Order: sequence, then structure tokens, then C-alpha cells
Amino acid sequence: MTAHPLDTNAVTALVAAATAAPSLHNAQPWRFRFLRRSGVLRLYADLERGLPRTDPERRGLHLGCGAALCNLRVAAAAAGHAAVVRLLPDPADAELLAEVELDRAAPGDASLAQLQPAIRRRHCSRLPFRAEEIPAAVTQRLCEAARAEGAQLLFPSAWHVRSVLELVRDAEGREALDPDLRGETARWARTEPSGGAEPADGIPAEAFGPRPRSGAASVRDFAVGRSTHGRGWAAFEENPHLALLGTASDLPADWLRAGQALERVLLRATTDGLVASVTSQPLEWEELRWAVRDPVSAMAQVQMVLRLGYGPAGHPSPRRPVTDVLEVL
Repeated sequence: MTAHPLDTNAVTALVAAATAAPSLHNAQPWRFRFLRRSGVLRLYADLERGLPRTDPERRGLHLGCGAALCNLRVAAAAAGHAAVVRLLPDPADAELLAEVELDRAAPGDASLAQLQPAIRRRHCSRLPFRAEEIPAAVTQRLCEAARAEGAQLLFPSAWHVRSVLELVRDAEGREALDPDLRGETARWARTEPSGGAEPADGIPAEAFGPRPRSGAASVRDFAVGRSTHGRGWAAFEENPHLALLGTASDLPADWLRAGQALERVLLRATTDGLVASVTSQPLEWEELRWAVRDPVSAMAQVQMVLRLGYGPAGHPSPRRPVTDVLEVL
């Protein structure tokens, strides 16, 4: 039991920060349970919000929940609370992904605390970026952020970037021919502009970004062939800055670590003035995923492809209220 457990209001604020994390199709597949007597906050997978066609192994679900866990740790550190995390603490309960012991008597992690302002500013940008190089000092900080979470961030060479872009297009073609996959995407991606009572999850039409008129776009087209009112066309960057996020192995604990690393990298990027988008399309097909890996690197398992650069911030996607995802016992 912690010496100074948090009260419910403090935990509610931490969970609100956690739910600002990105997730596949913004399905927000997480639930939290706070045990007041012990000061332990539990993170559960919400399997009803899984994507059985897009993410049958629930790798993406774990990444999203890992990203939420990272946000929670950042917010806790900024509030001056220590957080001790145990991943997959109960082998008999596959839905229990992590336990976080919170204590306001011990100091928080200063390196995480400095990322807290970026939590609300971070949005996936599916807009064109400027043709501007990212300084080496910035990419080094991004790589260090991934390493701090037990993952690796790699900026592949130009020829491998082209290979990854071809795999993205291959995955798009496969999705276009799969009615079940298109239907699952359509469930979470709304083509009509927001108005009135907006849903608290999914991708709003305003966040789709324009269709690429030219350039090498690696962003996912959530319209999937459907018409979208007012959606225009734009020229994307010819040579996008892609990065591969990966881990040494490919088990659920690795997916949770990769999710924490992904969010820490995105928060670091936001802090340094970058914008980003992510794509998992070629990673969702077993026969394509192996080819995403850079053969000259030591990265064993690619977990996410990131596009980084300088440009306009993306449109925010909605979030479920904390009351829907937090249970206090």
C-alpha cells in the first residue's frame, strides 16, 4: 500500500490525460479501475472496442493501450507522483494489461514531466508537410525517447522509404478489395462533417485530410472510396520523413512497450515543434509486415510506421468522457 494514495479527483485527471492517447481508428479500447485502498490504478483492454478484421491479434489494441499508459505516467510525473508499472500482472486475466501504483510521497520522473504540455497539443496530422529537413539533434531526441521505453526508432534510408511507401499502397489495394475490412473502417470513420451531437470516438471527416494530388503520401485514406463532402486535393511532400518503431520480440508485453514508446516519441516530437501521422496498414497484413523491416538494421519487429515533419497541426479527434472509462472501487 502506498504511503500517500491519491484521491479520486487526482486519479480522474490522470485518466483524462491517458485517454488523449492515439489508438487504431480512435476506437479508444481501454478501461481503468482505481482501487482506493491500495492506490493502484488498473488498465484493462476493452475488447468490445477491438477491430477483429483489421487487428485480429489485438496488437494494435495493445499499442493504443500502451500509449494511454504512457500519457498516464507523464501526467503523474508532472503532478509530482511516482508511478510503478507492472505489465500483464495476472497471466489468468488477459484483459488486465497493467497495474500502476501511484504515490505522491515520491518524486515523479522529470524527463516524463516535461512532456505533459504536449499531451493536449498532440494530434495526428494527415495534412501535407513542408519539404524541410529535421535536424539531427531532434531525431536523436526522438530515438532516445523510444529507447527509454525499451523500443527502437529507426530513420530508414531513402531507398527503404520508397519500399515502405510501396507497401502502404499495396495494403491500400488489398483493403479496397476486402468488403469486411472496408466495412469495419466505415464503422469508425465518419464521412459526414461533424454537427450537433458528435460521437465520442472514431475519426471525424475533418481529420481525414485531403486526397493526395501528387507526392508520396503515407497517410491512411479513411474514406476508403466513399465520397466526403468538401474534401479537397493537395500536393504532399515528395520525400516524406518516415521512421520505423520496433521491438526485439513480438509478444503482448512488447506491444505495450511499443505503445508507450510510440506516445513518448509523439510527445517529444510535439514538444520539438514537429507534427506527425502514423500508419499501420502494411503491418496489418502478415505477408507484408516482414518486408517493412529495414534489412540492414538490427530491428527485429516493426510495430508502427511514423511520418514526421513540419506543417499544420491535425484536426483533433473526439474523446470519450472519463466517466465512461473509469471505475473507482
